[in-house]
Amino acid sequence: MNRDHTGSSADDRQSRFRAGGVGGAMATLVMTLFREPAARSLPPTAHFLSRWLGGSPEDYPLSALAVHLLYGVGGGIGFGFAWRWLEPREEHPETVGLVAGALYGLALSVFGERVVLPYLVGMELEGDESVVFHAGHLVYGLTLGVWVGSRAGQS
Repeated sequence: MNRDHTGSSADDRQSRFRAGGVGGAMATLVMTLFREPAARSLPPTAHFLSRWLGGSPEDYPLSALAVHLLYGVGGGIGFGFAWRWLEPREEHPETVGLVAGALYGLALSVFGERVVLPYLVGMELEGDESVVFHAGHLVYGLTLGVWVGSRAGQS
């Protein structure tokens, strides 16, 4: 097996990259479907695009969904690479993934509400919007964690 200086094989890295990327895409789709009935609006990426490119958020429906999907995939890849510190120590990878994913999703959510939304998007969430935002990211994390956990060790 071809190992690099971190003790990880190229196949392991590729497997984590793939599981994280696909899991991030799936988790973003599940999160988007979850928030749709309550939010009835595009993800905050529509506001981000309108703030930086001009126009109104409604001008960017497909772009907003695509950007949201891209950074959901990026978040999944990050989780996939972090997985190597969790997976080898446990015999219940789906359970570890569920818990780690929930914590990861909530951490992303807090970072999003405290940093991304006010400084990059220029918006603040109120009451119910905040609850749906955090719940959506919890759903993202749960989905991502179970996805990656269920594929632990698979090439």
